[in-house]
Amino acid sequence: MTYNELWRLLTQIYDDYEAKAIARMVYEVRFGLTPSDLFIGKDTQLSTDDQKLLAEITQRLLTGEPVQYAIGLAEFGNRTFHVEPGVLIPRPETYELCRWIMVDGKWKMENGRNVSILDIGTGSGCIACTLAAEIPDSEVTAWDISDDALRIAAENAKRANVHVSFEKVDILNTPLYYREGLGVGLDIIVSNPPYICNKERATMERNVLGHEPETALFVPDDNPLLFYRAIARYAAKALKPGGTLYFEINPLYVSEMQQMLSDEGFSHTEVRNDQFGKQRFTKSWR
Repeated sequence: MTYNELWRLLTQIYDDYEAKAIARMVYEVRFGLTPSDLFIGKDTQLSTDDQKLLAEITQRLLTGEPVQYAIGLAEFGNRTFHVEPGVLIPRPETYELCRWIMVDGKWKMENGRNVSILDIGTGSGCIACTLAAEIPDSEVTAWDISDDALRIAAENAKRANVHVSFEKVDILNTPLYYREGLGVGLDIIVSNPPYICNKERATMERNVLGHEPETALFVPDDNPLLFYRAIARYAAKALKPGGTLYFEINPLYVSEMQQMLSDEGFSHTEVRNDQFGKQRFTKSWR
């Protein structure tokens, strides 16, 4: 199967532009063929095994499965992460949050501190692994409640050649040691927790609803800050003086987020927009 044949097949469920983008990603990310390679016809030179794999990927794509799951890979910043349906697909806007944290972390490092970081709800490990790689000598820990997520994240740490300590911890039901957070002394806590309310389902893409894990996406309509509040309470005890708390947030609840963070003892909160102009990130400190 050639690139042209693949994208034309995909027009059964996608428009031309999206079908071409998905086909390019399959050939570039999974098979290492650049647009120039496709132009000179290298897509006709795949091995028998690769052609078989391409046929399997195509069948998965035709069910509406996201391309990242179908090829088992997702790009995040300048790295590629393994993903499966048990974890969220890393988004470009989340890398913007990482870049914000990198500036803070490198500043702390340059001022003589070994930076300690906790990523809560790590999923694929994209945040934890990126920060471990980009902030030299940082000590990174990552929590998740999913065994699948922890397995995938650990694999991605090996792929990125970084050290991250992975732990199975539920921030909503933490043991006393974690709940108190006393004496932990973290410099940075970051989380991209579930933040989409059930009432927002109608506006979401079908392939997201049908394939990405609901436990990593949704919160009750009557408690949209469920995870944020639990994390903020832990952070208020676990962060060092001068430590910072970072969130990726739902733009619908910015005001509520700011009030909650103030109520939990964070006197300063900065909000930043993502690349699409939506209020997407917060940084809080005492």
